Amino acid sequence: MSAQREMKEKNHWHTPVTIIITVIGVIAIVALVTVAVLQNRPLSQKYKYGIVLDAGSSHTALYIYEWPAEKHNNTGRVEQTYSCKVIGPGISSYASDPSKAGESLSACMHEAEQRVPKKRHHETPLYLGATAGMRLLSMENNAASEKVFQAVNEALRKSPFSHEGARLLSGQEEGAFGWVTVNYLDDRLAQGLETTGALDLGGASTQISFVSDNYDGSESPSNSVTFRLYGNDYNLYTHSFLCYGKDQALRMALAHQTQSGPATISDPCFHPGFTAFRNYSALYDSPCVSDRKPQGAPTMFNQTGIGNFQQCQEVVKSVFNFTNCRYSKCSFNSVFQPLLQGPFGAFSAYYFVMNFLNLTDTSISLETVKEKLSSYCATPWNQITQQHPSIKVKYLAEYCFSGTYILTLLTEGYNFTSETYSDIKFIKKIKGSDAGWTLGYMLNLTNMIPAEAPDSPPLRYASYVSIVTVMTILIFIILLLSMRPLWHHFPKRPQIV
Repeated sequence: MSAQREMKEKNHWHTPVTIIITVIGVIAIVALVTVAVLQNRPLSQKYKYGIVLDAGSSHTALYIYEWPAEKHNNTGRVEQTYSCKVIGPGISSYASDPSKAGESLSACMHEAEQRVPKKRHHETPLYLGATAGMRLLSMENNAASEKVFQAVNEALRKSPFSHEGARLLSGQEEGAFGWVTVNYLDDRLAQGLETTGALDLGGASTQISFVSDNYDGSESPSNSVTFRLYGNDYNLYTHSFLCYGKDQALRMALAHQTQSGPATISDPCFHPGFTAFRNYSALYDSPCVSDRKPQGAPTMFNQTGIGNFQQCQEVVKSVFNFTNCRYSKCSFNSVFQPLLQGPFGAFSAYYFVMNFLNLTDTSISLETVKEKLSSYCATPWNQITQQHPSIKVKYLAEYCFSGTYILTLLTEGYNFTSETYSDIKFIKKIKGSDAGWTLGYMLNLTNMIPAEAPDSPPLRYASYVSIVTVMTILIFIILLLSMRPLWHHFPKRPQIV
């Protein structure tokens, strides 16, 4: 017994101090790893929200966006989570009864209240931007325009969201924000990649926006917008053509054909066998054509379709002015445009029209596209209605004109050629979000895109935890090795003979 007691007294490994130090070291190491893992583990995501109403000329649409709430300066990726099309026409159509403009938004606003978590309602910004339809109304009757905006603002203030006001966007803003949306969704801005041009077509206006190495903004400053996004500078060319949306362009084409006030016209932009009676006053009640109304015209005229693509193109060309360019180069109507550069995304009515016509595949040649459109326009009207019984006659009848107008606008107006036509991609959504100006508008107003690239941790979460774990194991091994001098004091267990 005395020998065993002597061995234990000489065994420093079993001394209370050594045991305490070892236990504390192990606990400290385990605590270090545990804290590192728990502190840096991915948390359950919380989101913030934003709502934008696009009050266009033909209809209004509501979009809900969300982004991670924990991101520094709210720079988390923004995604569209829901969209709602307001029933009825655009708010500019309620000029004679403005209160209905506000009432028309109620159904989609109710949907928004259900989609955005209630606890986030008070902090969710709500924007309404009106475009070309309201621009035309403000030109025609500014007092009526203000009453419509007043009614819309009153309706939106009743919502639980943080209403930031309804306002009229300029054409330049509409084009620029559409460009921001397309490039943001495609991750081209954050990564500093070559940007994509934006082609937007609505009912009352059309916009073209792109970055060109040959354009510094000096030749036509009114068409220049400068952005600094994620540490990169972008000098953007953008122009909006009011009255050159597809609906107003159709009015101008019909006005060209009715200048003499005829009772009947043979329209090459409508299918053979199509016929409709149109009211002269209704046709010419837009500022885009009101100054052209023929004197002494009858009340109505009969429009008869003949479905001829080539003749339709000549009618469409009549709405453009290709003379008197005072710049080094122009698109049309004496508007400066630099040389086209890079890929382009064509959205809104560009997509919907060309998708209906099965012409969104720009890998096929421009000549083939024209041939297919020519064949479609020549198809008898009764055959068209049989093939598409669920589409409203008004919309169905206009696809021949709209397709011809789009091709003419792109090639004759914006100067796309047989070679560069393939640079256009017809798009509806990008990564689940609608292409259009609304997202770019909200990103700008909420400062969601920093001028400088946001700081980010030097290591990803997994790398960080791996390094901490390895270093902890090394420290533990070093601790054991540092106690090696004590090992020889631990005698071998005596053998019992």
